[in-house]
Amino acid sequence: MLRQLPRWAWVGGGLLALGAGCINVVGYLCFRHQPITHLTGTSTEFGLAVARGDAGEIAHWGLVILAFLLGAMLSGFIVQQGALRLGRRYGVVLMLESALLFAATPLIHGGHDLGLYFASAACGLQNAMVSTYSGATIRTTHLSGIFTDLGIYLGHRLRGLEVDSLRINICLLVASHFIAGATLGALGFMLWQERVLLVPATLTGAVGLGYAIYRHRHFG
Repeated sequence: MLRQLPRWAWVGGGLLALGAGCINVVGYLCFRHQPITHLTGTSTEFGLAVARGDAGEIAHWGLVILAFLLGAMLSGFIVQQGALRLGRRYGVVLMLESALLFAATPLIHGGHDLGLYFASAACGLQNAMVSTYSGATIRTTHLSGIFTDLGIYLGHRLRGLEVDSLRINICLLVASHFIAGATLGALGFMLWQERVLLVPATLTGAVGLGYAIYRHRHFG
């Protein structure tokens, strides 16, 4: 039986992945040249700093990791459950993410590390907001797990095993929109530099506010 992801989830997931791609490309192009939306490269930099005994860099990378973790913790506290379901407090999380990105933009533009910590916390909020939908993993701020899952599903298909098309389509949705967001973010950076972060900040804020209004009217 072919399962379907709700239309609002398709649109929301695509927009969030698009925004995450834009945020991450700003991290690479700004003064620090670092990833923001995931912690693999950050943890590697942290390990390098520890090996070199560079206290300043240890503190920086440690704070980036801590900020992401705190954002994820806050999201878990607000939403409470990881399974996607209409009526949960996603709007609050998205508006908090938007506020952090608005605060981060002038700081990153001015070369202040604090802006990167705000942006990292914003991505932790977003990534922890939704974990699964009917058994399919949904992560909108990084692609390692997405491409791993996609490879597994395609491998199963090659073996003639049954694979739920929904899971493949979710992987394709997130991957394509993240890459599109990175492309658009890079183009925007040429025009507006770090201020291109205002685009995902506005996007997440608008989506969050719209969802909050919908939730209030239909769920009280």
